[in-house]
Parts: sequence; structure tokens; C-alpha cells
Amino acid sequence: MITYKPFYKTLKNKKISTYTLITKYNISRSLLDRLKHDKPITTVTLNDLCTILDCSVSDIMQFEKDN
Repeated sequence: MITYKPFYKTLKNKKISTYTLITKYNISRSLLDRLKHDKPITTVTLNDLCTILDCSVSDIMQFEKDN
């Protein structure tokens, strides 16, 4: 399963709030909701987040084996 737990750690480390993502970078609330609930996102979106946060894919998502 893909999880986006690292995304929130990256936000915290870079001192960027979700409010800033919404207002400054035009990230939708629905996308943030998708990330919060580990729902699928596109590679284009993943690329955009990596660009905005100046980070790698592993700073946004990780793979966890299902039980």
C-alpha cells in the first residue's frame, strides 16, 4: 500500500503549512484530503508536489506491505 505519511513530515521540516499550499501554490483541498486518506494521486501531481517542496518522491510517499 502506498502511504503519504512522509508528506506531512516533509511539510513540517520545511515549515510549510497546508494553508500555504492552498493559498500560495493553488493546491486543492481535495488533493490534501486524498493525501490524508492515502488515496491515489497522479504522477503529475506527485511531480508538482516535489517541485513545490524541493524534495524527492520518497519525501512524499512510501510503500508499506499489506498484512
